[in-house]
Amino acid sequence: MVKILALSLTLAGCTTSGGSFCAAEHPIRPTQAEVATLSDASAAAILAHNEKGQKLCRWRP
Repeated sequence: MVKILALSLTLAGCTTSGGSFCAAEHPIRPTQAEVATLSDASAAAILAHNEKGQKLCRWRP
C-alpha cells in the first residue's frame, strides 16, 4: 500500500494528457489504520500533495 501511494505521489507531479492537476488528482485521505502504518516520508508526501491541491484546486480539508 505504501509503495503504491509513494509511486502515485511521484507521478502526481507529472503533466498528464488528460488535463490539469486539478482535473486528474484528488485529495489523499488515508484511513486511521493506514495512518498508523505510514512512514514519515509517506506522511510528508501525502501532506505535500494535499497542500498542493489546496493551493491550486481549492481543496478543503
